[in-house]
Order: sequence, then structure tokens, then C-alpha cells
Amino acid sequence: MELKWLEDFLSLARTRSFSRAADERHVTQSAFSRRIQALELWLGVSLVDRSSYPTTLTAEGREFLETAEETVRMLHASRLALQASKRPSTQVVSIAALHTLSLHFFPRWFRTIEKDVGPIGSRLLPDDFHSCLQALVEGSYDFLLTFHHANVPILLEPELYPHIVVGMDSFVAVRSTALAGDNTASLPLLSYASNSFLGRVATFAQAQAGSPPAHVTHTNENAMAEGLKFMALEGYGLAWLPRSLVARELDEATLSIVGPEIPLEVRLYRSARRTRPIVEKVWNAAQAAALKTM
Repeated sequence: MELKWLEDFLSLARTRSFSRAADERHVTQSAFSRRIQALELWLGVSLVDRSSYPTTLTAEGREFLETAEETVRMLHASRLALQASKRPSTQVVSIAALHTLSLHFFPRWFRTIEKDVGPIGSRLLPDDFHSCLQALVEGSYDFLLTFHHANVPILLEPELYPHIVVGMDSFVAVRSTALAGDNTASLPLLSYASNSFLGRVATFAQAQAGSPPAHVTHTNENAMAEGLKFMALEGYGLAWLPRSLVARELDEATLSIVGPEIPLEVRLYRSARRTRPIVEKVWNAAQAAALKTM
């Protein structure tokens, strides 16, 4: 039995909808359904009446609900207590950040934070959007540093996961300047996985007026923008990339922009449940720094 099964069940009991609960848990509906079925198999009873809409719990499900709530609460409380008892004296904050932001935004931004609060330790998780989001929601990390675009909403409850806009970037379509300059012909498109965060932003961007015609010839399943950048530099085709990632190449004219720029926010999310003094200091410093750049 896994803790996430209990958390899935609590989400389903609260939302009374498999689709909404799956969104809340940041998994596909099919994966969410399999996890609920795994919990039922482990318990040996049906917890959900799937013949009704909205979804309701069976008698066994209602009986188990209180046990699940208490178990999840006690496990999280115990984990926090154990972590606090082993925490070193050095003040440390943990940040889950998209690959690109961990390389091209975090170092300079964190130096600004340290100028306000003094030297602090940091633990950085550079990963894809789903893994970073999961790290925040599951309580493993204090902060999430991510891009945001209005057409690809981040489904986090504002009361539980407030955010600050700590920077701005843009999404640009680029190709090697060594390629022929015909903007009317369909270009090979270097794409992200369609269900990834940057993949959804790229799909939106490619549909905008002024975007060059393109056809997919390569997909990076791990959604690392850096990989597509080097494919573009080698002349494999067109790639939608954060401008900060290709600033040097644009200045050196090894890459050129061939479509509209799509504005991106850089957002810092936190969990309202994590209230250590150093977390509050970093949050306040981030707010102050953001106000100075407005």
C-alpha cells in the first residue's frame, strides 16, 4: 500500500469526480483510476460506487474515509517532526525548478535573495514540470520555480499554494541561421512531449498568427528545452525555446527568431503549510525583489 493511494482516495472523496481528482493530483485520469483500484484491491472491498454521478463512496468507503484522513495526517506530521529533529543548524531551503530556470535564472535570482536575508543553504531539484510540481505538493520541497502562461493553467489552489511573479521571459521559435531563409515552406519542428508543460505552451504558440508553418520531425520525451536547442543549432529544424536559453546564440547570430514572441512569467510557488522561519524570510525577500522590478 502506498501513501499516494490514500491521498488519491481523499481527493476523490472531496471532489466526487475522477477527472477533477486526477487534475488535483496531477496525473492522468486512467492512472488515477488504476491507483484507486489498487487501493481497493489491497483492502479487499469496493470504496467507490462507479454507477452513480457524481461519484459517491460505498458504505465501506465512508467507513474507511476517517481512517484514511487520520493516517495521512499522522504520517505527514511524523515526517515533518523527524525531518525537524535531523535538520542541520545551517538554514537550508529547497527549491524544485524547471531545468532551464535552474540553469539560467536560479543562480542570479538566489544571489539577490541572499543579499536580503544573508547566506543560506539551498537544495535544488532541476527536473521537468510534473516532477517539480509533485515535489511541492507532496511536501518534499519548500518552493517551486516554474514558467507560467495563461493558456496552460497550473492547477494549484491559491490559498494552499500562493505564488509570486519573480521574473519574465518569452517563448520564441528559433532555427539555425545556416538554414535556407524561405519562411513560406513548412519547416521541420523539434517538439516536446505533447502532454508536457512546455509542449502545451509550444502547441499554443505554434497556432498563433505569424508562426511559421512546420511539421513535427523530432520529439524530446523528457521535455528538456536544452536538448532541442542543440538540435536546432545543428540545423535539424525549428524549436520553441525560452528566450533566456538562447540569448547568447541570438546575439552571436547562430540562431534566429522566425515567429512571434509569447510572453512567459517566471513564478515562485510555495506551500502555505511549510512555515519555517527561513522559508518566510526567503518568501518575503522574493516579494520585495519582485516589487523592485515592477
